[in-house]
Amino acid sequence: MKLQSDVSFAARPITAHGPGYVTVGGERLTRSFLLGPAGIDATWGPDSFDGLSTDHFAALAAVPCDIMLLGTGSRQRFPAPALLRPLIEAGRGIEVMDTAAAARTYSILVADGRSVAVALIVE
Repeated sequence: MKLQSDVSFAARPITAHGPGYVTVGGERLTRSFLLGPAGIDATWGPDSFDGLSTDHFAALAAVPCDIMLLGTGSRQRFPAPALLRPLIEAGRGIEVMDTAAAARTYSILVADGRSVAVALIVE
């Protein structure tokens, strides 16, 4: 008997990324966005890391997934603990890395059939 992994949910692969863009399933995005099992939310993101607010993290806390990633732009930066309050109150964790690393990690986890969401700051 041959077993195959079936990744048939709405996950869209990240196929490319570079300075100022991320390509998701053939769609080139030039603004920050949230990508999860339900698809792309192009309205999620701030224009830069410094624009992150508790509202952004409240939106992340509402995403139904097992793993949450945050890509912080061209370099890894950690959000102020006060911004993370919505995630803490929801009992959720988040893995923080630069956007390129978050894109790669998301793609690996999706290919493995994991329930994952990624919020990417595109700069």
